[in-house]
Amino acid sequence: MSEETGRKNLRMPNDDELFAVVTQHDGGNHVRVQCEDGKSRMGRIPGRMKYRVWIEEGDTVIVEPWDWQDEKANIEWRYDSQDAEQLRREGHID
Repeated sequence: MSEETGRKNLRMPNDDELFAVVTQHDGGNHVRVQCEDGKSRMGRIPGRMKYRVWIEEGDTVIVEPWDWQDEKANIEWRYDSQDAEQLRREGHID
């Protein structure tokens, strides 16, 4: 974290990833996400995140849409509320 600005270097989406917001928890390891490209997708929480990262409605996440099924995506990263606020301030997300 940079001392003078309070800014953290946050993980940003790579070429095949998108910002998204969790809109609904469908139970188990599935959530519904609204992606920055305007599409609503079924998000799958991978096993490596399932018990370590708690994902709730309203969370800002990075998703990677599936190549073979565009209406589904893997959750790749979850931002905490301070990080999401920084993304909003810097204009990365609405």
